[in-house]
Amino acid sequence: MTAARAIYLDWNATALVRPEAAQAVAQALAVGGNPSSVHAAGRAARGVMERARAQVAGLIAMPSGSIVFTSGAAEANALAIMSAVAHGARRLIIGATEHETVVETAKASGAAVETLPIDTSGVADLDWLRDRLARWDAADGAPFLALMLANNENGVIQPVAEAGAMVRAAGGLMHVDAVQAAGKLPIDMKALGADTLSLTAHKLGGPQGSGALAFASRARLVRQLHGGGQERSVRAGTENVSGIAGFGAAAEAALRDLDHDQSAWRDAAAERLKQEAGVVVLGEGAPRLHQTLSLSAHGFPSDLQVMQMDLAGLMVSAGSACSSGKVKASRVVEAMGLPELSPYALRVSGGWATTQADWQAFTDAWLKAHATHRARHAAQPAA
Repeated sequence: MTAARAIYLDWNATALVRPEAAQAVAQALAVGGNPSSVHAAGRAARGVMERARAQVAGLIAMPSGSIVFTSGAAEANALAIMSAVAHGARRLIIGATEHETVVETAKASGAAVETLPIDTSGVADLDWLRDRLARWDAADGAPFLALMLANNENGVIQPVAEAGAMVRAAGGLMHVDAVQAAGKLPIDMKALGADTLSLTAHKLGGPQGSGALAFASRARLVRQLHGGGQERSVRAGTENVSGIAGFGAAAEAALRDLDHDQSAWRDAAAERLKQEAGVVVLGEGAPRLHQTLSLSAHGFPSDLQVMQMDLAGLMVSAGSACSSGKVKASRVVEAMGLPELSPYALRVSGGWATTQADWQAFTDAWLKAHATHRARHAAQPAA
């Protein structure tokens, strides 16, 4: 942050680190020791890690023994999907707006992949799922569905519990990417019917490089990293004790702050943008995360919007931040059947430190940039 206080509104990409998490990381680093060692330093490190395991489990109403720590959500998603394939899943159903780590892992798994379509609001088509499960071929193994709880670009909340009940009735398994939803929605993993569920620290205000896969009783995990017996022999490698400590502290703080509802601020911004600039709010007809606004302004390219906001001291995003810094057409918007809006999509997302004034400042700056862009475009001579 600069002295002039640049405004950060890209929390869905990564959250600013919470003071509690930073303190927990520093304290864990001071402990030292390998958590697999039996001496005093090792036991102290193990204690730090197990406390964090309980904190992370509490975020999703699960026992601490259900948590396997990973390097992040990408590894957690891969562990869930590859474990299902190892246990006989030959065909995977993947939600149309799943994160790239789910989509690409499914493609690389060797199993056949089908896409669960969504409607123009971004919500999964449960009628399609019901029909597909009714026609399931036993030769493809048990059904497997990956359906995220909330989308990282438009904030749309999926009907995960209903989908999970269908999959379970068909004898299948469901994996839920809860990365964006965690800390923004109350989550009860059992109530969702999830067999596996992925989380990551840096979306909660914890450090980057620490994640987790939660697993329920029906899930059978097959380790992908081989070696020692760490993480109940599911994931080899010395654990990232300091990162895990920060993860736990961030999870506990996020659970405490669940009532930091920004929907009124977001909706006020959206209403001004619609009235004064005619923007389309993506996913507006569906339940959404309270702090996520996805919009499209025809004729105002996403990359220009991001640059203009950056020049005005506001940090926003054109969509997912997992494309090596590239700004490209949104796969999520295209999956919604709105390809004409994709080149102009922008994501604004708040977090634990966001204020009403931040949303108002964004709205003012965006409207000014949009007006300038339109005036400049109108002044250009026709080709």
